[in-house]
Amino acid sequence: MEGPATRVSDNGSASNAPSLELLSKTGPHRFIGPVKKINEGHDVSAFLISKAYGDIMTFLLQLNRAMFASYIQDLSLSGQKRVQTWDLGCQAVKFSETVRNLRRLLEALDRIIDEVPPDPGPRRFGNASFKKWYQTVEERTSDLLKSHLPELILQYPHESEITAEAELSSYLLGSFGSSQRLDYGSGHELSFLAFLGCIWKLGGFSYPDEYSPPGNEERAIVLGLIVPYLSLIRRLILTYTLEPAGSHGVWGLDDHSFIPYIFGSAQYGPAISPSDLTPIEGSRPDAPEPPDVAKLAAVERQRNQNMYFGAIGFIHDVKKGPFWEHSPMLYDISGIRTGWGKINKGMIKMYNAEVLSKFPVVQHFRFGSLFSFDEDPDATPLPLSVHAANQPVRDGFGSSSAEKVAAPRKAPPPQQGTQAPRASQATTSMPGTASEAGTAAPWTSKGPPPMPGLAVGTAAPWASRPTAMINPGDGTAAPWARKGTPSAGAESGTAAPWVSRQPAATGAELPPTRFPQSGSRPKPTNKGTLSEDANREISAPAPHPQLMPPPPTKAPWAKPP
Repeated sequence: MEGPATRVSDNGSASNAPSLELLSKTGPHRFIGPVKKINEGHDVSAFLISKAYGDIMTFLLQLNRAMFASYIQDLSLSGQKRVQTWDLGCQAVKFSETVRNLRRLLEALDRIIDEVPPDPGPRRFGNASFKKWYQTVEERTSDLLKSHLPELILQYPHESEITAEAELSSYLLGSFGSSQRLDYGSGHELSFLAFLGCIWKLGGFSYPDEYSPPGNEERAIVLGLIVPYLSLIRRLILTYTLEPAGSHGVWGLDDHSFIPYIFGSAQYGPAISPSDLTPIEGSRPDAPEPPDVAKLAAVERQRNQNMYFGAIGFIHDVKKGPFWEHSPMLYDISGIRTGWGKINKGMIKMYNAEVLSKFPVVQHFRFGSLFSFDEDPDATPLPLSVHAANQPVRDGFGSSSAEKVAAPRKAPPPQQGTQAPRASQATTSMPGTASEAGTAAPWTSKGPPPMPGLAVGTAAPWASRPTAMINPGDGTAAPWARKGTPSAGAESGTAAPWVSRQPAATGAELPPTRFPQSGSRPKPTNKGTLSEDANREISAPAPHPQLMPPPPTKAPWAKPP
């Protein structure tokens, strides 16, 4: 493939910034119909080291650098340099024939909206007429491309039946939203960027004349094509009430677009010469302050001159309420004090993380020969980031791709109980059982195995010794009960903590249950204030020494008797 051409300015200085490479003209090219390659989260990592990712970022940085103000040598000022800004509608930017034809193509798409009016009546989601508009555009795509692009591009030398038109049509149709979901987002915006990149790689963009300053064609692409494309998209959103695609709500940068914030922040960055590096901080002297984006008056004043303020102006058109409330991320970014160059640097990083590295955004991007999914031999595998590590997968065992399927998990032995991974020892099975092991919590005490034939009591984690065996007829003993001599039998009563520790004699009657209040019990009355059962004396059979159960579990805070 040919290396990027070096652009020489009128003052003889050369621009060393990287640019998207053109296709080699040494022989025919093998075009491929773009297909979907990112089917699950693990495919995003492969995309980040693909040729397509490198070409997208190169083209984006190439356009971004061209939007910074430039030092231009002005012959009328005795050869002194002056600062040339590139605001919206700048007359210093010259449009090539390809740019003018593509502008007419966007105007033709805008006129189709008038042919397909929205369905009347309020709707919660997108208007169904957008499907008719999209279908109309799909039917006319071939004719629109043939009438607005030269034959040299559409019939670029090819070695198969698939031509360049097939790849261009796929990216153009993917630029206007989804006709099934009735939504639009930054993934569709990425498709239009790829459409322009395809034309660049095919040699469709050229400088109008040899005297054009470096970066003129890149600025013509941004101001002459991307800006009217965004205007068309905003009209589609308002006309057919398209939903945001993959939006993060108030915690996202914007519901629909991203690149106007990149190019708009570059417009307010400091001026550079062709040999300078792209600025990472500072602003041009006449640029508004970043906090002005939160002021509606400043937004209305700047939205027709700058892409950043134009995008915020559209937010005010579709959202109501305080700016900090519906756009907190943009509001936080407005507090950066190091200038628009710093904001521009952060926007490029955020675009890489929130658009190109997110599965919900790039899953619909299609790959052909011009933007290939093949691995870039010069790409360095990046360490696994938080974004790449937390991607959705098709199943719980990993990727479904043949080379990425995770090894199947080892099946547990039959009838084996679940054991916590942090348990210090294996679960102890009860004697007399076959292979059914109980679930062992990692904090269980290492007491002796239970006696066969008897039920095992539950041991609290703070119990100082193993839980005693409990006979079915034993009474319930509270852990704070003092050590009185319990009565044995099939129907022992519940002992409250305040009962007397006086031992019961064999065959003797137990004293009546005492109330916790001091003083004597009130006598029963005929008015039914107290039940007659309250005066009934409870007797218990004499305990048998061999049937006496061990004392109940003593709490560690219980005082000795």
